[in-house]
Amino acid sequence: MLKKVQTEKAPQAIGPYSQAVVTGEWIFTSGQIPLTPEGELVGGGIEEQTRQVLENVKSVLEAAGSGLEQVVKTTIFLKDMNQFQTVNEIYGGYFKEHQPARSCVEVSRLPKDVLIEIEVIAKKNG
Repeated sequence: MLKKVQTEKAPQAIGPYSQAVVTGEWIFTSGQIPLTPEGELVGGGIEEQTRQVLENVKSVLEAAGSGLEQVVKTTIFLKDMNQFQTVNEIYGGYFKEHQPARSCVEVSRLPKDVLIEIEVIAKKNG
């Protein structure tokens, strides 16, 4: 059975999709972009946007009964691969000892012309 995840602590879906879906012990998040929970685009550059995206991922996982320590795979979509080092440093602050598998790709365009989007696959706690 699939369970839709919904939290007010992350931006609401801007289309016909869920913030995340839980099936069995697995959580699949939709790509998170740098919107605040109120739906406002975060100003600034890649640093601010990366932090907001990771906070959104964290909030969605918590609403699904998990956390960053349960992430098994992340996918990062970047507008500019030249910003990878900056993203990597911020990402490393969220995934210190636990380091999930990861892919990172450069894309030509993201929703709302943001600089970064991240999606994850995680296990539920306990």
